[in-house]
Amino acid sequence: MQVFEATTSPRGAGDSGSPRDNVRRRFIQVLLGGGLLASAASFIYPVLRYLIPPAATDMGGDTVVAARVGELKPNTAKIFRFGSRPGLLILGADGEYRAMSATCTHLSCTVQYRSDLKQVWCACHNGTYDLAGRNVSGPPPRPLELFDVHVQGEEIVVRRKREA
Repeated sequence: MQVFEATTSPRGAGDSGSPRDNVRRRFIQVLLGGGLLASAASFIYPVLRYLIPPAATDMGGDTVVAARVGELKPNTAKIFRFGSRPGLLILGADGEYRAMSATCTHLSCTVQYRSDLKQVWCACHNGTYDLAGRNVSGPPPRPLELFDVHVQGEEIVVRRKREA
């Protein structure tokens, strides 16, 4: 019977391994560290976006041509661009023009005019506003922003209301 005695082990107590093993180990450490960093960023970013909200976007100019005279029939409406947001121009059954923001105050959905009810309606959560922009029912917490309407020649011009 023959007994073999090992003089050195492949991984001795003070042996750090081959250079190839060190490269692999370093690669795994970088991968794990990058994954942990990405995970931390994915948790922190939404919290920061909540705590530091984005700056309010400007609606552009204070005046826009919303339509031309004769474009709307009584008791109908048209959505128009007011800077970067939609606006709603309504020609009531009484022949009077009204304009307001077409962005719901609940979750910023685009509202529409319901001629059968003579109300402004948000389809997202069934919120309604009257023709003066006041919230009537549903979840909207505030009235719609109203705009001034002027007929200038053949154009219907909508202006942001001036604060007194």
